[in-house]
Amino acid sequence: MHGEYKVPGGKLVVVDLEVREGRIAEFRLAGDFFLEPDTALDAIDRAVNGLPVESDAASIAAAIKAGLPDDAVLLGFSPDAVATAIRRSLSKATDWRDHDWQIIHDAPVSPNMHLALDQVLTEEVGAGRRQPTLRFWEWDQPAVVIGSFQSLRNEVDLDAAAEHGFEVVRRISGGGAMFMDAQSIVTYSLYAPGELVQGMSFADSYAYLDEWVITALKSLGIDAFYQPLNDITSAKGKIGGAAQKRLGNGALLHHATMSYDMDGEKMVKVLRIGREKMSDKGTTSAAKRVDPLRSQTGLPRAEIIERMKQTFTGLYGAEVGHVTDDELRAAEQLVTTKFATPEWLRRVP
Repeated sequence: MHGEYKVPGGKLVVVDLEVREGRIAEFRLAGDFFLEPDTALDAIDRAVNGLPVESDAASIAAAIKAGLPDDAVLLGFSPDAVATAIRRSLSKATDWRDHDWQIIHDAPVSPNMHLALDQVLTEEVGAGRRQPTLRFWEWDQPAVVIGSFQSLRNEVDLDAAAEHGFEVVRRISGGGAMFMDAQSIVTYSLYAPGELVQGMSFADSYAYLDEWVITALKSLGIDAFYQPLNDITSAKGKIGGAAQKRLGNGALLHHATMSYDMDGEKMVKVLRIGREKMSDKGTTSAAKRVDPLRSQTGLPRAEIIERMKQTFTGLYGAEVGHVTDDELRAAEQLVTTKFATPEWLRRVP
């Protein structure tokens, strides 16, 4: 069995192994990491060989740590990364380039249509009717998108939202509220088979699925990095955040929103949680809390999205695609029966 794991911000870890009588055998570790002394590589191999195949990642990492010499130095990887690669090999996880990706960047639709499309396209990938897909959102009306489990009244000042023309909608993934003024943010969704993150912890999968974004931002001159659990940030401040939803059919929805040119003062009028976060930090201007992409690149929003497309295609390969007529009809139906209903919006009052 063969498994690979690219450590976010680090190096590639590659493992090869066999399974004999329920235990790991013939284990070999490789990669482009740095390790001293040389004998530590053999020590890791010895520590893993003989472990039960049902060992979880924490148990494998603990065995590796116990087997390392006291003077071992690991750069670009860790025992946990090796354990993740092992679990991925045992569960027959896939890699990005094992799939034929499609990139969608269609015309603007309503906020509720975006949320319905997220559910429909994830279901289609899980059913095998759609190839794994990266979709960029476009919209021409302001909205607040709250997380699946957030309280509507605790998160949003509905009177202020109405005054400023913000529609309030609820998505199927967890996480916090997204303040989405038209053309002020960059939002994308990934629809992927669960095998892509097989063997990873939930937390590790966030950084893994957004590593290409960090690469794209760095190519634009932004000192970007991932901050657990789900923040994309930089030396000059937070840029955005991600959220996920795993469906019962095995498919995965991962989407992220990054600020391009946010009106921070308007945000704290509409979002109640914004006010609390600001007061906690003793900050009077929301613009100081989130440093948008525009100030760090000086580029139009469209150019930033284009660089993201180029980076993704260069790393993993992708073809241009579109939402199909059948998918649009299914999404429109979901807007009517679910996303635009008071019952869904107020499921957590």
